[in-house]
Amino acid sequence: LCSFIHSPKGFPKLKNDTFLRAARGEETEHTPVWCMRQAGRYLPEFRETRAAQDFFAACRSPKLCCELTLQPLRRFPLDAAIIFSDILVVPQALGMEVVMVPGKGPTFTEPIKEVEDLLKLRQKVDVAAELGYVFQAITLTRHSLEGKVPLIGFSGAPWTLMSYMIEGGGSTTMAKAKSWLYRHPEASHRLLRLLADVVTDYLVGQVAAGAQALQVFESHAGHLGPEQFEDFALPYIRDIAQAVKSKLKEEALPLVPMIIFAKDAHYALRDLAHAGYEVVGLDWTIRPQEARAQTGKDVTLQGNLDPCALYAPKVSCG
Repeated sequence: LCSFIHSPKGFPKLKNDTFLRAARGEETEHTPVWCMRQAGRYLPEFRETRAAQDFFAACRSPKLCCELTLQPLRRFPLDAAIIFSDILVVPQALGMEVVMVPGKGPTFTEPIKEVEDLLKLRQKVDVAAELGYVFQAITLTRHSLEGKVPLIGFSGAPWTLMSYMIEGGGSTTMAKAKSWLYRHPEASHRLLRLLADVVTDYLVGQVAAGAQALQVFESHAGHLGPEQFEDFALPYIRDIAQAVKSKLKEEALPLVPMIIFAKDAHYALRDLAHAGYEVVGLDWTIRPQEARAQTGKDVTLQGNLDPCALYAPKVSCG
């Protein structure tokens, strides 16, 4: 496993900046490649490393996160690393208990049911105290990468986090969370604002720790229609980009490229292109040409590969 290095300063010089140049819209010699679930169950060494650990215990171990982040890079010539963590560490920082149930996935022991339940959440979160283990993992991994490729940090977006917190886990419809938007619009905005503030501080802390790019995952965008997305998702996505950039400037930290990935939100691509992010992520259900027509020329587009394409034989991949 990786050895711990305390100081976040003096990072090794970056040798492959292709991903960062592409993110900023610059010409590159090749299309940079990385995977969103880069550290995963497809690797036997991942399964072996994870076997002795509870999932969230692994997330709280900087050494394990470092090791799991580096494993895919030992096998594949990827152009970026993404820190091993989970979007649900943010609800945990708000005081909610989340456990990983084998065969079921992440499960909240006490999901939010009534508006009064919002009072149980931490209203002021000391991000360094609650999520410092992620920052330590980023610093350690940045050093351990030895400048081979840049390191990406990430967070879930407010609507996606809220939907998990109310559903209590995964769902094919997110019906409980969506009904909240209709029944409790004011309380929904209160929760989304709280989440946006925590996510902002969390992302800034990741840059301070050594992250060289940031991705915001609005994984459950596809459960919303255009009007709900415009009311309950897009404003917070915009606010996070603006607030992160503002705080990075205030704290004299690098202005790293930011990526927004709103899965299945084809109807919002035009808005997302003007939301303050350098990169807009695409899922595999839209043609890149159509996405480019909607987003214009001022953002980089990322993605569009169907993950199941990785099962195809090499010949059919060209």
